[in-house]
Amino acid sequence: MPDSLAERKRRLVSEELREVALQLLAAKGYDETTVDEIAAAAGMSRRTFHRYYASKEDVVIQLLADVGDQVVAELAARPPSEPPAVALRQAVGVAIDVCAGHHDRVKLLAVIQLILRTPTLHARFLERQSTSAPDMTTVLATRLGLDPADLFPDMAVRMAFAAFNAVLQRWVASNGDLDPQQLTDQAFELLAPALGR
Repeated sequence: MPDSLAERKRRLVSEELREVALQLLAAKGYDETTVDEIAAAAGMSRRTFHRYYASKEDVVIQLLADVGDQVVAELAARPPSEPPAVALRQAVGVAIDVCAGHHDRVKLLAVIQLILRTPTLHARFLERQSTSAPDMTTVLATRLGLDPADLFPDMAVRMAFAAFNAVLQRWVASNGDLDPQQLTDQAFELLAPALGR
């Protein structure tokens, strides 16, 4: 059943507000940006902002949650015959596509820098990965006909996240000069022997 008009409108306003907030947070810094400034830049009141997000931190966390959901969905949608290294690479690629395919890579790079360099946001970023990991582990175990408690799917997902984090760190350190997709390919080539099951 398709979303109602009200739900679609709410989603569009939420996405527009998030875009404005992320740009402002990246430009000014997390601690230096207030909710009032975000609301004003989006042309709304503080009260309206709080209808969509509880805090400025929640703006970033919702982005991470949405991307995490997309990564899990992509892993579940991969062809069953695909080796774990390939399936995980493609799933992680969804998150990398957000970086590589964003209409304004410079602004997105600033957002990723903000997340990795702000202790509060970095902690929540890692927390979101911990939240997604069990779902990914279950999906991978099901693909392989294994019990989710088996060590292999758990370790495979942890290695995929380690690769993803290494790619983001290198991309940020290069100030966006390195190609995150190529870095991801290299990272998963290194992991392929361990994931070759």
